[in-house]
This record gives sequence, C-alpha cells and structure tokens, in this order.
Amino acid sequence: MRLNGKSALVTGGASGFGAAIAETFAQEGAKVTILDLNGDGAAEVAGRIVGAYLQGDVTKAGDVNAAVTAAQEHGGTLDIVVNNAGWTHRNKPMLDVTEKEYERLYDINVRSIFHMTRACVPVMRAQGGGVILNIGSTAGIRPRPGLTWYNSTKGAVNLLSKSMAVELAPDRIRVNCVAPVIGATALLESFMGVPDTPENRAKFIATIPLGRMSEPSDIAKACLYLASDDAEFITGTVFEVDGGRTV
Repeated sequence: MRLNGKSALVTGGASGFGAAIAETFAQEGAKVTILDLNGDGAAEVAGRIVGAYLQGDVTKAGDVNAAVTAAQEHGGTLDIVVNNAGWTHRNKPMLDVTEKEYERLYDINVRSIFHMTRACVPVMRAQGGGVILNIGSTAGIRPRPGLTWYNSTKGAVNLLSKSMAVELAPDRIRVNCVAPVIGATALLESFMGVPDTPENRAKFIATIPLGRMSEPSDIAKACLYLASDDAEFITGTVFEVDGGRTV
C-alpha cells in the first residue's frame, strides 16, 4: 500500500473530490482525518474508512488548528494535508457578484490555505518533512466567462502552491497543486450557471478533448500519486487533471 503508516488530513472530505481522496488514501493504508462544515457527511465518510472527523470551518483558524491536532492524535503524525475545501458563486457576469460573495470566495478558497499552512507547517518541520496538496483548478489556467472572481482565487492557489514549494523545500515539505477540470460534483450547476441537463453538460464536455468531465476518482488518483513516495522528487507542480482542456 502506497500510504501505509501515513497520517492525512483532508478538508472538504464529506463529499465530492474530498470524499474520494479520503477513501482512496485510506484504501492505500493512510489514517485519514476529515475537516468539513458538513458534520454528518464527514461522519459518514469517516465511518466507511475507519477515520476521524471534525465538524469545522476552514475559514476559522481555531477550527483548522483543532483539525491538525485531531489528525496527529488519530494518526500519530501529520504526513499529508489536502486543502480541498472550496466554493463558487453561480456563474454570472462579474459585476453581478456581490462583495459578500467575493469575500466568501477568498475566505474559503484562499484564506483557508493560509490558516492550514500556519497550523501544519510547524508540525511537519518538527517531524522532518511532509506533503501539502492544494486543489486548484483549470479555471486558474484557462478561465471560463461568468466565474471571473472564482477563477482569480484558483489562479492564486495555483501560484501559491509553487511559491510554497520553493520556500518549504529546505524543510523537506513537498507542495503540489492538482488542477481539475469541471466535474460532476455538487457545485456543477453553479459552475455552469444553467440547469444540470444532458444537453447543458454536452456543451461543456465539448470543450474537453477527452470527451468527459472529471470524476472524483480522477482527482483522488492524482492526489495519491503526489502524496506517495513515488513522487518524492516532485514539488511545485500544477498537475492538470483535465482531459486536455488546458492544452
């Protein structure tokens, strides 16, 4: 098993990409802790994988600190952190986005990584290394209209991951970013800005050369590779899981 004996913390692990990442990591031997606002969903996933969970808000430093402590208690160490929690407003013209929506975007998609970095890096430094994976997006590479402010948060995550990798490399902390293309998750209608119908899906799928949306398992497999020792010499990458969308 590729993560045997490792301890991992996954934010937003109650559903979608995060749940698939948590399940895949557990299948590969990791002891997984989930942090999610959806306590019931987090408990359900944790129950399936014999993991731990904490109901909490990634935008609040206290909740993030508590999750890091919980992961250490559950796994004995903290080897892997996946900053997966994210949000978007519904697809609409940029001038229609409210200041409250803008602030929520940056709080969940960017500020959460600030809090997690401050909480987990001292732990990883003390133990001699670790892995941080940030879930970015192809939206930060090849943006779609109607999601301008969301696109900007994911561009920040993509670049932030590279900068973190350079600064933390001397501490043997690897940092990479996984950038999915649009996927069939709970946020799909928000991304599209139209009802989730086969016809509307087809319009978006037509922009992806391999002819389908991303699946949670696609993202989980990419994260598994980057979290494992197979990727021990890989840091600072933005790993596009996009079926050719950004080519």
